[in-house]
Amino acid sequence: MKIYNYTDLSKSKIEELCSRQIEDDKLVEERVTDIISTVKKDGDKALFNFAKAFDKVDLEKLFLNAEELKAIASTIPAEAKKAIDTAYQNIKTFHQSQLKTEDKIETMSGVVCWRESRAIEKVGLYIPGGTAVLPSTFLMLATPAIIAGCKEIVVCSPPQSDCKTNCYLAYCAVLLGIEKVFLIGGAQAVAAMAFGTETVPQVYKIFGPGNRYVTTAKTMVQNKVAIDMPAGPSEVLVIADETANPSFVAADLLAQAEHGTDSQAILVSTSNQIIADTLKEIENQLAILPRKEIAVKAIANSYAVLTKDLDQAMQFSNEYAPEHLILATEHFQSLIPLIINAGSVFLGNFTPESVGDYASGTNHTLPTSGFAKAYSGVSTDAFLKKITFQHLSAAGLNNIGNTVEILAEAEGLEAHKNAVSIRLSFESGVGSQKPEDKQA
Repeated sequence: MKIYNYTDLSKSKIEELCSRQIEDDKLVEERVTDIISTVKKDGDKALFNFAKAFDKVDLEKLFLNAEELKAIASTIPAEAKKAIDTAYQNIKTFHQSQLKTEDKIETMSGVVCWRESRAIEKVGLYIPGGTAVLPSTFLMLATPAIIAGCKEIVVCSPPQSDCKTNCYLAYCAVLLGIEKVFLIGGAQAVAAMAFGTETVPQVYKIFGPGNRYVTTAKTMVQNKVAIDMPAGPSEVLVIADETANPSFVAADLLAQAEHGTDSQAILVSTSNQIIADTLKEIENQLAILPRKEIAVKAIANSYAVLTKDLDQAMQFSNEYAPEHLILATEHFQSLIPLIINAGSVFLGNFTPESVGDYASGTNHTLPTSGFAKAYSGVSTDAFLKKITFQHLSAAGLNNIGNTVEILAEAEGLEAHKNAVSIRLSFESGVGSQKPEDKQA
C-alpha cells in the first residue's frame, strides 16, 4: 500500500487518486453492449446460453419456484436462520420508519398543494453471486420494496454449480414471501429485467450492486428503465487519528478488500505511527484470511494518505466521496457537520462497517466510484414515486389567477393564459350566460 502526504499532492494528483477508472473499461463496455443486444434479440435462449458460457451450468429452466425455494431453505443451519431473522427485523424496523405522510400546504388562500407516495409497481432486484454469497443484499433490497408496496418483485441471482441457489438466499426468499428466484447473473440479468424475455418480466426500475459488468449494464439500460444508482466494486475510506486502534482499522480495510480484487480500501490518517502500525496489522491479519489472494490484490491497488489534521482528512474524503466512511477517532462528533459526500458513515472505534453490511438496519446498497457526490443509498424512498397534487377553490383561483396570466403572457403562451382567464370570467359572470340570454 503506497503512502502519500496530502500537502505534497497537486490537484491533478488528488483527482487521479480519487478516480476509480480501470484500464479495460472500454473492453467491458463492448462486452456488455453485445450481451444486452443478444438478450434483446434472443430472449430466454440467450439466457440459457450465457448460463452455460459464464456460469458453466446447463439450466433446464430459468427459475426456482416457491416449493423448490422452501425445500432448499429447510437445509439452512439454525444459527444462520436466527442471524438472518435478527438482521431482517432491524432492517425492517429502520426502513419502515422512512414511510412518511406529508402535510397539505396552503401556499396562499384557496391554493392547496401536497405530495403523496405511490410504490413503483414492478422492480427488479439483482443479488450478486460470484465469489461470495450475499443473503444480506437480498434483505437490503426486498425488505424496503415490500414495505413500499411494490406489486411485482423480480429477483435475479447467478446459479450455483448444481443449477440451484444456496440455502441462505432461499431462506430469505421464504422469509420475505418471494415465490420465484430467477437463476440469472451478470449483465444478462440486467438486460432481461430491463427488456423482458419470454420468462423474465420487464420491470420499471432495477436495484442492486454487482461487478463492473452489472454496473455497466445498469448504466447502459437507463434509456429503457430506471436504476437505483451506479453501484460497482466496494470501497471504504477510514479516517484515523492517534485515538484509533490500528488493529481495528486494519480489520476494516481488509473487510472491504476481501470483496474483490477491484475493491478499494483507503486509509487517511493524521499520524505516521497509526499508518505504520495499521500496515503491520494488515500483514498479520492477511495471513489467516481465507480470501487472502483477493484481499492482497485489492490492498495493492489501495493507498494511505497522511494529513496534518482531521479537517484536511475530511477535505480529501469529500473529494473521494466514499461508499463507506469510517471515522476511527474519539472526536467523530465534531466531524459530522463536515461530511458532505459519503454513502454511509460509521462513527467511532466500536462501529465496524460490517454492522451496516449486515444487521444494524441501515442499507448497504450504496453509491460507489464517487457517485456519493450525487446519489443516496437505497432506502424505502427509492421504491416510491412522489406525485404532487393541487386543489384551488374559486377564491383561490381569483387570488392567483392574475399572477399566472401575466407570467403566461410574458412567455408568449396564450393558451396557458386563457385556461385561467376563461375560468375567471366564468366566475365573475361574464362567461356564465346561456346563449339565449345573450340573444335576448
